[in-house]
Amino acid sequence: MRIVERGGHGLAGAPDATPSTRSDTVWGRILGTVLAYLALTKPRVIELLLVATIPAMLLADRGTVDFPLILATLFGGWMGAASANTLNCVVDADIDKVMKRTARRPLARMAVPTSHALIFGLALGIASFGWLWWATYPLAAILIALTIAFYVLVYTMVLKRRTWQNVIWGGAAGCMPVMVGWAAVTGSISWEPIVLFLVIFFWTPPHTWAMAMRYKEDYKAAGVPMLPVIATEERVTKQILVYTWLTVLTTLVLVPAAGVIYAAVALIAGAWFLLMAHQLYAGVRRGEQVKPLRLFLQSNNYLAVVCLGLAVDSVLGWDTIAALFS
Repeated sequence: MRIVERGGHGLAGAPDATPSTRSDTVWGRILGTVLAYLALTKPRVIELLLVATIPAMLLADRGTVDFPLILATLFGGWMGAASANTLNCVVDADIDKVMKRTARRPLARMAVPTSHALIFGLALGIASFGWLWWATYPLAAILIALTIAFYVLVYTMVLKRRTWQNVIWGGAAGCMPVMVGWAAVTGSISWEPIVLFLVIFFWTPPHTWAMAMRYKEDYKAAGVPMLPVIATEERVTKQILVYTWLTVLTTLVLVPAAGVIYAAVALIAGAWFLLMAHQLYAGVRRGEQVKPLRLFLQSNNYLAVVCLGLAVDSVLGWDTIAALFS
């Protein structure tokens, strides 16, 4: 079986590409430096994280849209995610130089001094904590600080290079925006954001492993034991299928707290996501040419559609499914 791809770029986790700019003028050098620091934050990864924050906030305040609070939370969340991503680049600078997918990252090509990147990342983290503490609730600030610490100290420095389960447990950091968003509205945590947390937790492995199937030689060269590096394609796609089922089933757990719009979106989008995962698994078992990066890209669309459905449902504030049967 061989993997065939055409492309693979543009969304979270996709191959990095830093915009090029002329460096033969003062303004060119300034722009190049600004873009290098921006690239450290991994903007395309942050997009997806922030998309998950909004529906959590809208669900927490169902029927109401508090634009100032949403913007304030997104700003604080952006700084927190940017901090974690920058510090991740600092720790991973050595393997980024080895992997073709990440060779154009700023530290890999020495566009930014490592010490400057470290200070930049820490400053963003401190600013994120202070901003969320002031603009929302202290719990949201505490959660963002824990997220940064977990992503850098646990995932990047411990799990990533030691176990194929790195994505499973390390993915918990990517689930935290929904908790932060809920806490920013209510100052507390309840079962709904925990379910949303689990949706992204189960979604992360199939999303990431599909991409890793395409770039497994990169990970192998860098010594990162991603599942596609140490397991057969059949085992990988079987795990992708299991976690896809867990993702879709978990989205349905939230149905009682939402309305008919979210229920319909979760069912339809879930069936579509499952179909793609089953097709990938079946293709591998038959020894066909498969395109795992297609599942990776479409998984972004799946999560975005589910989040959008929940956001619209929450803004409209119609009776919840639980209320309809009470």
